[in-house]
Amino acid sequence: MSTTPVLPFETTLEVRDTCLCLHTQRAARRIGRRFDDALRPFGLTNGQFSLLMSLNRPEPARMGGLAELLAVDRTTLTAALKPLQRRGLVEVARDPADARSRLLTLTAAGLDLLARALPVWRVAHAEMEARLPELGGDALRRALGALA
Repeated sequence: MSTTPVLPFETTLEVRDTCLCLHTQRAARRIGRRFDDALRPFGLTNGQFSLLMSLNRPEPARMGGLAELLAVDRTTLTAALKPLQRRGLVEVARDPADARSRLLTLTAAGLDLLARALPVWRVAHAEMEARLPELGGDALRRALGALA
């Protein structure tokens, strides 16, 4: 006698058709690819664009706060920063108030690249929002915020 449980195929279909995680991940991957394609001429991925844009602020960002904003751990953020640092788009410095902490600053080259990429991002973004005629972008952002 087998002790292996049996799951009917209908269960697979139920999860496929209703799983919020699966549907969100699929949409995120497709949206991400669309923005990756749009930003490729600038040598950026959608994640790098978001990271650089999050550094466009009057004061340097702290690693912890930026990791929280981007919903990544510090190790992932550190790895994501390295190619941007090598390209001279971001500077990472010790925090004079806390030597264990790092401050992140967008360089002039990073700001210039963002300024050139922004119009392309806006077009891609408008195209994506146009695909949400019934729901609309604001409603989707609120719904995703509620889940996050």
